[in-house]
Parts: sequence; C-alpha cells; structure tokens
Amino acid sequence: MRKSIALVTALAIVAGVWLWTRSHPAAAKAASNATPRAQAVPVTAGAAASGSIDVFFTGLGSVTPLATITVKTRIDGELVSVNYHEGQNIGKGDPLVQIDPRPYQVQLEQAEGQLAKDQSALQNARTDLQRYQMLIAKNAVAQQVLNTQQSTVAQAEGVIKTDQAAVDSAKLNLTYCRPTAPVAGRVGLRLVDPGNLVSAAAGTPLVVITEIKPISVIFTLPEQQVEAVIERLASTKRLRVDAMDREMTKTIASGVLTTLDNQLDPTTGTLRLRAIFTNSDERLLPNAFVNARLLVETKQNVTLIPNAAIQRNGSSTFVYVVNPDNTVESRTVQIGTVDAQHTEVVSGLQPGARVVTQGVDKLQSGALVRVSPPDAGGPAQPPQP
Repeated sequence: MRKSIALVTALAIVAGVWLWTRSHPAAAKAASNATPRAQAVPVTAGAAASGSIDVFFTGLGSVTPLATITVKTRIDGELVSVNYHEGQNIGKGDPLVQIDPRPYQVQLEQAEGQLAKDQSALQNARTDLQRYQMLIAKNAVAQQVLNTQQSTVAQAEGVIKTDQAAVDSAKLNLTYCRPTAPVAGRVGLRLVDPGNLVSAAAGTPLVVITEIKPISVIFTLPEQQVEAVIERLASTKRLRVDAMDREMTKTIASGVLTTLDNQLDPTTGTLRLRAIFTNSDERLLPNAFVNARLLVETKQNVTLIPNAAIQRNGSSTFVYVVNPDNTVESRTVQIGTVDAQHTEVVSGLQPGARVVTQGVDKLQSGALVRVSPPDAGGPAQPPQP
C-alpha cells in the first residue's frame, strides 16, 4: 500500500514539472542555462608579462663603525670641565675635556728658565773658544787648553738640546691637558665628571667616540655565491647592498659593496664582505644585526608572474592557466629568480597568459572558472630598478 502511494506521488510530481515546463518555456530555458554557470569556480587571475627582475644574495650582517675611539688621558691631573654633551655629534679636532694645566705650565716655565741659563753658559764657552783659537795662533796657550775648551762648548750644546727637549715635553703635556677628537663621530655617555682626578697609569677613559657617518655593514655569503660576486665586481665596480630589517620586509638603508675579505672561514664555509652606507639619517646603529641584500644582477626581458600563481605538487611546479573559454589547465613550469612579488618563469609559459592566483584549492584541469574581478592584480610587471 505504501509503495503504491509513493509511486503515485512521484508520478504526480513528474507530471507537474512537465506541465509547468510546457506552460513556462522561457523560465525553464533560463534555469537550464543557469545550471553550468552556478558550477563555475570563482577565481582571481593575473597576467604573465615580460619584465625585469633583480637577483639578490642575502646574508646576515652586523653594523660595524669604521672607527671606534676610546679617548684616554695621557697625563695626571684634575678634570676641570667637559666640553661635550652626551650623544653629541662632534667634528675632528673638537675639544673634549679640560685637565688642569697649571702644574704643566709651571714645568714649562722651569724648563724655559733652565734653557735660558744654559744658553748663556754656551755663549760664554763659545766666546772663550774664540779667544783660545786666536791665542793658539800666536803660541800663547797650549793645544790642550784649546781642545778642552772645544769639549766644553760641545757639552754645553748637548745641554741645550736636553733643555729644549724638556721645553717641548712641557708644551706637549699642556696640549694633553686639552684632548681633542681624533675622528668625527658621536660621543657616548659621559664616563667621568669634572672634579675627578684622572691618571695616565690607570688608563682613565674620558669618552668613547663612534664614527657613524659613514658606517659599514659586515656580512657573510656562502662559498658557492662568492664566485658570482667576484665576476660581477670585475665587470662593474659598484654593487648595491640593502640593509633590511629582521623580517626582510623593510629597507633601512642602501649602500655599496667596498671589499671582500682575503680568506674564507673554514668552519662555516663563508666569506666576509663589507658594505659602506652614508647613514645620513643615522638609522643604522653600531652592533645592530641586519639582513644584507646584495644586488648581483638584473635580468631583463624575462617572463614574470605573481608569486601566488605558483603551485607545487611533490617535485613538480605548475600553474593553472585560464583558457579563452574560461576553463583551466594545469601546466608544468620551470621557475628561476623569485622576489617579494614576482617569479621568473624560465620555461612552460609565455607573456600574455592568464594564470590563477586565488581560488586554486578547488581547481583541476578542465574546470570551468569565473574570473572575478577579471585579471585582478594586473600584469605581473615589476617596477623597473
């Protein structure tokens, strides 16, 4: 009985659909056409284009000042004044501190007095020597007297040299009372306050000066990449180096490669390189760690696609290409250089092809897609360097 009722119900439904279709042909046709469209997979696509892409080598680096000077006292005395402010940028030759010069001024005056006294004695000895020389011509004095006087003059001349050295030493100590900056740079925190006694024997540090404009970054590259860098340096003398943040998303500063170390590190198989940065905005701080990105080459006229289009399956790399009939096909490609936004396609794709960048998780070859919005993201043309 139940089977009969179900059968009658099914026949009634079929008959109703048939009658509705006959009486509403336009609506039935629209519903029939809408069925495939509802099955189309919504995707976003980007166009492959011919362009240029940079080849970078990246290594971990440390910001290293070209000069770091710890200024120490070379004399003993009381620190009278400090002529800099903490964190101040100073120039080469600027005065740093003042040490009490009075004891060394007294020493200079004593040395100058002794020099004047001995100069007078030398002048008297030379006068006697001239008199003995005239007397010896008349045989009025013995030769031994003349020889003794000549030795006296020579000794007096030696004393004058010693006195002059004492004067120069006293003047030098006065210079040491007012030390100046040996290089231009930024001073650190104050290490000693006025009123304290400083000592050369104790090696009392007065201030630390760090040269930060310009500044360098020392970074390492693996041995396998060194040969390419050497070849590029042979053809061009300037290679750009970017100092990047830890996440490799932001460029802190740009400089140039200046030198390579003269030997590899056998424990790590790496070579150290130095890049110089003007650091005019002082964003690179000494001893900070950065990612150094060395521009080795710029490839021209290569096929580029958005990074999001690249798919991987085991050992193969492929993309979904959108055909003119809005179906997709899986196409194996060989990729080359990759940057933050674009990937170089060495083979398997030509400029102008549309590749799926979003919505690939529901795709397979032959699937019908709806590109919405059409060609989102535009062509995969990177900005020219």
